[in-house]
Amino acid sequence: MAPRVFLITGTSTGFGSELVNVVLQHGDYVVATARKSSKLSFPSANSSNSLLVDLDVTDKTSINAAFDAAIKKFKRIDVVVNNAGYGLSGEFESLSEKQIRTQMEVNFFGLINVTRKAMEVMRDLKTGGVIQQVTSIGGQVGVPTLSIYCASKWAVEGFTEAVQQEVKPEWGIKFTCIEPGGFRTDWAGRSMDFAENKNPAYDHINSKETMGKRHGTQAGDPPKAAQAFYELAIMENPPLRCIIGSDAYARINKKLEDYAQNVRRFEKLSNSTDVDGYKAPS
Repeated sequence: MAPRVFLITGTSTGFGSELVNVVLQHGDYVVATARKSSKLSFPSANSSNSLLVDLDVTDKTSINAAFDAAIKKFKRIDVVVNNAGYGLSGEFESLSEKQIRTQMEVNFFGLINVTRKAMEVMRDLKTGGVIQQVTSIGGQVGVPTLSIYCASKWAVEGFTEAVQQEVKPEWGIKFTCIEPGGFRTDWAGRSMDFAENKNPAYDHINSKETMGKRHGTQAGDPPKAAQAFYELAIMENPPLRCIIGSDAYARINKKLEDYAQNVRRFEKLSNSTDVDGYKAPS
């Protein structure tokens, strides 16, 4: 089988960097992108199996140029991994509007613009392919001090769930939301953005201290996560969603139980509003 071609955003650190290594170890090809690709370096990368290219997800011209360079070199793209993103931590009332909009610009609007280009390329080249959205357990479960981060990831989840129902089966384009829990990447450390002006009403919360304690103590091992990402990418029928990490697995199950219980609790009220005599279409 010919090597698959992966295009991965945000490969300077964390999952993106680890995934490049896993892809190359499996004998596949990679287009590794970052805002400053000149700083990228991977032990197994060479001119025949990889391309390092600038890609800023907030700039459509940059996205188009990166895809064009990838197609020029490898003639196709089989897997696009939307990994670029960052965490914004702080109580909602402590965050500035600029911080909130930038979080959405990168984590949501940037991702959907890369997705749009990926869909267009996979359809036009008649190759099909897989688009992986790296969301988070925070895309399914609300986490205090991460309200806008969670909003950005929930937005991606809803967007992807809807879009995957719009594509024709013969296009062969598949989508997976990958939902990691806590991993020992830079996410809660150097990569995290914090509220600039603490609202004094929130003297009961210290997000910097909380994240500082989490950083480096998480359950997840990034190279193992990258291997899981790879396994999902090469599946014949990848799932729409997959939880990654034992902590995330425990949290999603707790959420599902609570959710189901709450839905059942209000069953009577929920079903009390139909027009008299209404029959649901079969």
